[in-house]
Amino acid sequence: RPSEEEEEEAEVGWQEKLFSQFEVDLYQHASACQTPLDRQYHEEILRLEKAGGRKNCRIFTYTDHDRFTNLEEHCQKVTDSDHEVPSYLAERMANVRRRRQDRKPIEASSLKSKIITWEPSEEFIKNNHVINTPVQTMYIMGDLGPYGKLGHREYEHVLCTIKVDGNGVITVKPDFTGTKGAYRIELDGGKREVWKYTLENVSVQVQPEEEEREQRMFRDLYSRHKEYLSGLVGSEFEMTLPGTLRLFVNGEIVSAQGYEYDNLYVHFFLELPDHWSSPAFQQLSGVTQTCATKKVGWENVAHFCYPFTLEIFFDQGELESEDSLPQWPVLYFEVLSLDFWQRYRVEGYGSLVLPASPGLHMLTIPTWRPVELGTVAELRRFFIGGSPELEDLTYIRIPSTFKGARLSRFGFRTETTGSVTFRLYCLQQSKAFLENSALRQRMQSVLDRLGGFSQHSSVYSVLEAFQRARRRMQEARQSLPEDLISTSA
Repeated sequence: RPSEEEEEEAEVGWQEKLFSQFEVDLYQHASACQTPLDRQYHEEILRLEKAGGRKNCRIFTYTDHDRFTNLEEHCQKVTDSDHEVPSYLAERMANVRRRRQDRKPIEASSLKSKIITWEPSEEFIKNNHVINTPVQTMYIMGDLGPYGKLGHREYEHVLCTIKVDGNGVITVKPDFTGTKGAYRIELDGGKREVWKYTLENVSVQVQPEEEEREQRMFRDLYSRHKEYLSGLVGSEFEMTLPGTLRLFVNGEIVSAQGYEYDNLYVHFFLELPDHWSSPAFQQLSGVTQTCATKKVGWENVAHFCYPFTLEIFFDQGELESEDSLPQWPVLYFEVLSLDFWQRYRVEGYGSLVLPASPGLHMLTIPTWRPVELGTVAELRRFFIGGSPELEDLTYIRIPSTFKGARLSRFGFRTETTGSVTFRLYCLQQSKAFLENSALRQRMQSVLDRLGGFSQHSSVYSVLEAFQRARRRMQEARQSLPEDLISTSA
């Protein structure tokens, strides 16, 4: 190269074609043109020659229609290994075109009438098993060959990649230089040449009138999309009654770990306290599949991944007063094991209070089981199966039939067993969330009291007892004669 430092600056527009020396040498001969795009480039190069030649020297571009743009997406490696072999999936996906696929909108009626395609074609599989986001790509390249030897493909390097998808997201890689230093490219060879380049955004700023027109267009588009979504939902969307809370729970029994025997399954049911109800079709109990355990760390874990759905209602209007404490639903469950001879054993009992706050909840509940003292009971459990069981599963917590003031479990022998992991997605729906602030605060107070009861029921019971004793003392004081009160004072 000459002794002075070589510089070149080019202003490139979106999908603007700047020819390289290699393309000029290739497309200037009509015999090398095979496709309509090649013939178009041939005519453009001839016009450039008549106009005095191309202005760019080392900087050129590959647009979305060029062969390089299509091949570059499929030839990128995942690692830097020279011996990397594409996987079977990569080879199959290399034939799938993700770019510029114009898909016609599917009517709702046709979608419902043909849910399953029994004999899918190859084109159908390509269109439905790939993320079909239309993407347009453009590469800004640099010919970094020695001085006087431009036009060799091995000296071409990608300076910048620009992609625009169907959602209007523009991706520039690497980013605009800005205040950072220039990007560097080091070439291998006898002379380790270093090239530096910068990228600047020189687009014309949008005028206020154009920006306002664009905002109006977006508002119109959003309003139409909102009408479209409301048309899909329809007018039959069910709303809850005032003073009613609907609770959706999409739950999953994830796993059970730390139990003595293999082949575990879980039996569970939901108890609805007063003021709670469920639809007639709602199943409030279930049994998981029998799952073999596998060694994970120090414990044997059975992965159930058993889904269940609960839909229940709470009616606040049935409460006696604002100060009364409603109860939150409780999920009772028992873990059992089944052996080769179809003998089952109770491995543990447990319960959980459904979360009072919406969102995702991961809960790991420890379990216990009743035991008998002595070797005979353990021999019976090992050889013929069976073990002491609870007649009423609500005895895990507070029995539903218990009406007394005190519940004693003195003498009831138990031992700790494993634990069960639940994943719960909770959703709450109430009309009070959409109405005025007073109703919202009332519903929030109900939720707070529900959550407080599920977490601090013992504290509330002590406070209630204190309030009852205080009211009785005040009533007794009012019934006393005035002279007796003054004398005692």
